[in-house]
Amino acid sequence: HPGYGFLAENARFASICAECQIKFIGPQPDTIRRMGDKSEAKRTAQAAGVPVIEGSDGPVTSAEEARRIARKVGFPVIIKASAGGGGRGMRIAHTEASLPNALLTAQAEAEKAFGNGAVYIEKYFENPRHVEIQILADEHGAAIHLGERDCSIQRRHQKLIEESPSPVMTAQLREQMGAAAVAAAKAVGYWGAGTVEFLVDREGTQFCFMEMNTRIQVEHPVSEAVTGVDIVAEQVLIASGKPLSLTQDQVRFNGHSIECRVNAEDPERDFMPCPGKIKTFHQPGGLGVRVDSHVYEEYVIPPYYDSMIAKLIVHAPDRMHAIRRMERALDEFIIEGVKTTIPFHQQVLRNAQFIKGDFGTNFIDTCF
Repeated sequence: HPGYGFLAENARFASICAECQIKFIGPQPDTIRRMGDKSEAKRTAQAAGVPVIEGSDGPVTSAEEARRIARKVGFPVIIKASAGGGGRGMRIAHTEASLPNALLTAQAEAEKAFGNGAVYIEKYFENPRHVEIQILADEHGAAIHLGERDCSIQRRHQKLIEESPSPVMTAQLREQMGAAAVAAAKAVGYWGAGTVEFLVDREGTQFCFMEMNTRIQVEHPVSEAVTGVDIVAEQVLIASGKPLSLTQDQVRFNGHSIECRVNAEDPERDFMPCPGKIKTFHQPGGLGVRVDSHVYEEYVIPPYYDSMIAKLIVHAPDRMHAIRRMERALDEFIIEGVKTTIPFHQQVLRNAQFIKGDFGTNFIDTCF
């Protein structure tokens, strides 16, 4: 099982597994390649009838081409790595003058992070919601969705807090977005667990395809909490050739779930990474509280990888109860020896806009 990092979206690794008769728990290498290339994924989604964001049809190679596309869709625009993810290889250009430098910077960062400097351009929406749909598909052509996760609370395109259901979601919008996500998956013969990501307007009335992640996501536990479906177990069953264990009609949504990513970062110093030794590690517990973590007391956090050291997930009957449960769990979560984002999460949960559910992807920039 490749997890959700490093080799999880590496088509070459999946191919090597197949050559060595090792079952890769995930989609086929060609599917990873097609949907991992953000430009190709966008074309595939568009061909399947899924609404997409205006922008380039493929990789952009010159400043002149970038200017032509940006003039057509209108500023601001966002430049994204075709092979990227996690906020790397992304730059926003608000004016034509800033575009060439943004293009070069994004290309260089993409090359360094992914070994692929290809980038594409899209219209940039200043403060939309970032909502993704969890899908499951088997080798027999069946595909379902497990509803949405709202990932709008993010910093530098890195998600920090996720929840399900989205505060703006309606049954009609969920059905439309779920159908679009399933259509995109079926268009490439997808199997396994995957996530189709969308931008949604603040009112929750319109949505556009952004990208697909051909793996399980960090935030999958919130979908597990509200549906009762063990997504990792489903991945294993699908990889063994079995059909999905449930149909779309059998998917039920129960209550509300929130996840906070606990990172070894100092919020007081612009979220600077804080590698070092953990001296105290006390996890919260109780009804509706889950902690996923690999660390322990005396564990040394290295400076080389992602700074996330734990995921704190809560589930409750409704959103307000989930917020209160998360507040209590954060109060009980004690990590000493390194700085963490726990105090920041506590501030977010007390914020009036967050409590109202009235926020977009610029929430942190405007409120903190």
